[in-house]
Amino acid sequence: MPMLDKVLIANRGEIALRVLRACKELDIKTVAVHSQADRELKHVRLADESVCIGPASSLESYLNVPAIISAAEITNSNAIHPGYGFLAENADFADQVEKSGFVFVGPTADTIRLMGDKVSAIDAMKKAGVPTVPGSDGALTDDHERTLEIARRIGFPVIVKAAAGGGGRGMRVVHNEAALVNSIQVTQSEAAAAFGSDVVYLEKFLQKPRHVEIQVIADGQGNAVHLGDRDCSLQRRHQKVLEEAPAPGIPDDLRQQVAEACVNACIDIGYRGAGTFEFLYEDGGFYFIEMNTRIQVEHPVTEMITNIDIVKEQLRIASGMPLSFTQEQIKIHGHSFECRINAEDPQNFLPCPGKVNTFHAPGGLGVRVDSHLYDGYTVPPFYDSLIAKIITFGESREVALARMRQALDELVIEGIRTNTPLHRDLVRDKAFQAGGVSIHYLESKLED
Repeated sequence: MPMLDKVLIANRGEIALRVLRACKELDIKTVAVHSQADRELKHVRLADESVCIGPASSLESYLNVPAIISAAEITNSNAIHPGYGFLAENADFADQVEKSGFVFVGPTADTIRLMGDKVSAIDAMKKAGVPTVPGSDGALTDDHERTLEIARRIGFPVIVKAAAGGGGRGMRVVHNEAALVNSIQVTQSEAAAAFGSDVVYLEKFLQKPRHVEIQVIADGQGNAVHLGDRDCSLQRRHQKVLEEAPAPGIPDDLRQQVAEACVNACIDIGYRGAGTFEFLYEDGGFYFIEMNTRIQVEHPVTEMITNIDIVKEQLRIASGMPLSFTQEQIKIHGHSFECRINAEDPQNFLPCPGKVNTFHAPGGLGVRVDSHLYDGYTVPPFYDSLIAKIITFGESREVALARMRQALDELVIEGIRTNTPLHRDLVRDKAFQAGGVSIHYLESKLED
């Protein structure tokens, strides 16, 4: 089976550069698409070809499906890699790509739809034996008495969630019966406006869970593996800030049991490509919340502890090849951390676009930097504020954390404000150093 010949990278920033590097290693030609504001991006300069697909606005460029398909046609590309964000989990886009005669580097549109709807995803996971949060087992109806019975069975507090929600939106915690019906109606209205669907469901609200996720890769030919887990509990407003792999303090037998259930689920749903099962973990229990049907921002920590290039494997699978390794061949070794460096004020977290006068990346043994920054680059105000990921690896969690402290101290970004001071504080935080903080820890710390 021949490798893909030319891949169009339908994204920007560090992930576009990451995909380009993987393509270069596999001797695949690259096409960079970009908005008018992104002409100076590093991957645009390095790609074999580049096409401007519209003005600065994401809606008119990176979310402009006809423009991306046209760019693939005029450059004779044979595949499109969506990266993460933008159109990466848009089933209609995946459909359009395949119907236009190109390979979508990711799962089928049907799989994206199945896992994109939280209600159908939870149902599929239950059938596959993946542990889920106690809940309504489907969408809520207008029968308020039935809804109250469900809430009583689950036990308060409960959380109302939009079936089509994501990124921390479309959720409302309810602490008592009196507030339930109104909270459901408000969430339905918000969900209809934000996601085009007012379908909501109910789940038990876990008080102090951790966010633990399991990385999987499947080839759509009946083969699937897991690459261990990650802890992504340090979050602000449901957005991840710092991640590590493996997740500390989880019993190995439980870890193995849940990972195997995820692999079985991939086989059950005919999954193809890289994906992530996200769980809440509390009091020794795993509870499935959603599956991300794409590459994750935090994939490097998994690459560091497995020595597997996940993006290259995505490209091989998209070429029609089977998985290049078995579960037995995967060895999880050492520990890794990732700090997301954003162009934002470290105090109020407002975006801080502008010109980068000086960029000095840290180095040394066990240090990796994924970034599209360079001296003189101007960070535009139109997109996500992520500008760099600092990743460290060590034989132990302590060594990896010591390397991260040093790497953050070495990092120099001048001309714009970044959240580097926050990270320097976090990697010296006693509770975080001990391991196992909850998803509420960072926000509580910031409020002190």
